[in-house]
Amino acid sequence: MRWENLTEGPSGPAALFGAGAVVTRTIDTPEFRGITFHEVRARSIANRVPGASRMPFEWTVNPYRGCSHACVYCFARKTHSYLDLDTGLGFDSQIVVKTNAPELLRRELAAPRWTGAHIAMGTNVDCYQRAEGRYRLMPGIIEALRDRANPFSILTKGTLILRDLPLLREAAEVTEVGISVSVGFTDTALWRTVEPGTPSPAARLNAVRTLTDAGIECGVLMAPVIPFLGDSPAQLRATVRAVAESGATSVTPLVLHLRPGAREWFTAWLGEHHPHLVERYERMYAGGSYAPTWYQRMITRQVHELAAEFGIGPARRGAARSIAAPERPDGSGPAGATQLTLL
Repeated sequence: MRWENLTEGPSGPAALFGAGAVVTRTIDTPEFRGITFHEVRARSIANRVPGASRMPFEWTVNPYRGCSHACVYCFARKTHSYLDLDTGLGFDSQIVVKTNAPELLRRELAAPRWTGAHIAMGTNVDCYQRAEGRYRLMPGIIEALRDRANPFSILTKGTLILRDLPLLREAAEVTEVGISVSVGFTDTALWRTVEPGTPSPAARLNAVRTLTDAGIECGVLMAPVIPFLGDSPAQLRATVRAVAESGATSVTPLVLHLRPGAREWFTAWLGEHHPHLVERYERMYAGGSYAPTWYQRMITRQVHELAAEFGIGPARRGAARSIAAPERPDGSGPAGATQLTLL
């Protein structure tokens, strides 16, 4: 493992971790069995997104590397290779924990050079994966953002976000807070094989309902829509209907993309579980990491038509504002919905 190349020493100020900062732990409890945690003290926590990126935000905070959600398509798998860690099973079970993330973020937000830019979380690996239940980094991170009134957004598949609902409400009183939950499909058989470490789609949508009932508006990133496995008209209809019933303020489809690292792992999974689709995927992704534009547009059009039918709309850029809304006259929940979006 390349820890020695990433700690203080010959690499100088570019080092990711402080000298002697890595502590490796295995925890023999049912929820963490088979997972190894590498506890590190990071040198920085607010990361600037490369200018060439497609992402609509400039800064991210990632308290973890690797993810026990074990989604076979996860685009972040390649990042594990930077530490000489395996991008397959290693990505799922070797979790790097930046234990000083809250204190580091508080310091960076207070620096004179920080201008209060929006910070996105959960855009690389999930900040509410199982490790968060043990390390509890997100409460300190949210508190730091709240105390500086710094706008932020969270994308997650983890229902653990509900633990921090009081903090999210406090933050939403003083700054823009965007929450999105990722639910690409409601097919339980597909979920068990491609997202084996995540809460079920139904549990995630229940979290959406809980958030919205508490006055924290929540959109759904319908991602990924998986070609030939989760894209039939019936599957799309069932998913959008469930999203609408959850009270989500928006639904935004995103077709599966297969970057290097994720592509190899997904292809191996496909060969084991759906070998008849391997050649179709080779043709569909022959042009690179993304499905053809015509296919992406087709899926987007179908989802938007279904969303209109069920009374929800696509996410609007730049409208991420969440406030504690007053009760409806009938007491059924918050009124005066304000659009909220991560993307």
